[in-house]
Order: sequence, then C-alpha cells, then structure tokens
Amino acid sequence: MIHLIHERLQVIALWSPPGCRSTALEQMMTGRGDLTVLHEPFNKVATRGSYGFQGRSYGNGTALLDAVLSSAHRPGARPVLFKDSTALRHPDLLMDTRFTARIQHTFLVRDPAEVIASHHAGNPETTSEEIGFGNCWEIFELARLASGAHPVVVDAADLLTRPRDVAAAYAAHTGLPPAPAPAGWTMDEEGTSDTADGRTGNPADTVHGNPHLAELYAEQLPYYEWLSAHRLEPAVPVTGRPGTPLTAKT
Repeated sequence: MIHLIHERLQVIALWSPPGCRSTALEQMMTGRGDLTVLHEPFNKVATRGSYGFQGRSYGNGTALLDAVLSSAHRPGARPVLFKDSTALRHPDLLMDTRFTARIQHTFLVRDPAEVIASHHAGNPETTSEEIGFGNCWEIFELARLASGAHPVVVDAADLLTRPRDVAAAYAAHTGLPPAPAPAGWTMDEEGTSDTADGRTGNPADTVHGNPHLAELYAEQLPYYEWLSAHRLEPAVPVTGRPGTPLTAKT
C-alpha cells in the first residue's frame, strides 16, 4: 500500500550511507525540473561549518531547517528534496519535532559489503559510524514511528539495473507527479565517485578476506537487512516487456 502524507510532500529527505549511489537518484530528481534539490546541506553544515541557501549562509542545522521549511511552504514554492549522508549523526535534527512532523523521509541503501570495500579503498581506517547504516536506521525508525507507515526505501541494486523505473516509482510513492527521466540518462553518466565498489582483486580488501572489514560488515548488515526489507521492488512483468513499475515491499 502507498501511504501519502500530503502535508509532508513539500519537503522530502533522501538519506543514504555514503557510497550507495544516492547521487544518481538525486540527479534524476534534479532532472525533473520541478523540485528545489539540495545536495547534502546538513552534512556540509556539520563538516564545513555552513551551508548556503537562497543567498544566506547557515551555520547550524536548526537554522537551516527553519529556512528550508519556510521556503518550501511559501505559496507557489516548489517542493524541496534534499539528499544527505548518514555518515554523521545529527542530534540537533533528531531532537527537533519538526524533523519528523514536517519532512517525508526516504532512504537509499546498498549491500554493505560493496560499501565497506569502497570505504576501505579510500580510507583503510574507516569506522562503523562513518559507514552510516546505523544512523540511517535511526532516522528510518523515527520516521516510521511518527508517520505510522514504512518510509520509502530504494536499493542501489535496483537503481543500477532499472534507473528509470526506480525514479518513477520513487516519485509515485512520495506523492510527486510523474515526470520523464532526462533523455539519454544512464547510470554510466552519473560521473560520481560513489559508484565505485572498491574492488581491487585483492581478497584482503574485501569483507571476506579482511578480519577488520568482516567485523564492520557484521555490524552493518542487520541495519541493511532491516531497511532493505521495505525497499521498492521491481514488479513481476505481466507482458514480459521492460519498464514494469516498481512496487513497495511490505
């Protein structure tokens, strides 16, 4: 069943652990042309000290949340979609009742074995917190409890194989009107580093050959499985033709 919470449609959050191909879905939503799309605003406040929005600089998450909500709910304003990373925990947002009351939270996840290998390739000292599945699950649970429904979850494996279908289903399940994907768009055109899987051919660089990575995998896997259990799934084709819509797994 699709649960549409109409008062929240003006602000949609797309949360994802880093390395899950979330930038690809963000780019497809940007290509619609009818959304105001923000790239990792709260992560940038936390890591860089500020985020610029509509000509002003915001130095903390609460002030930025104020600005985003106010802008999105002005008469005639476009819906806002912000894509953000769960590599960091945002306690100021988690404690703000507007965070769950006025935002529709959605999620994108990926097999943590691939994510961890990618992290290790860039930073052998990466931590469980930085991988981010636990933080992602925390927001998912807050959103689920607040809305009484399971939030939308996209799995990167589906996005990779059927990007247009995923984008269409994501729009439908968040209450956005249908919109075509940009002409000629494919996953190969993403051009972002979060498509890397970190594979080098060396077993010591994988969760199957490195004890430290195996420990990280054991920590992250339950969160991924809980989230992915509610993902949008490709429906079974009736006619055998491509482009079958996705359905929400309940």
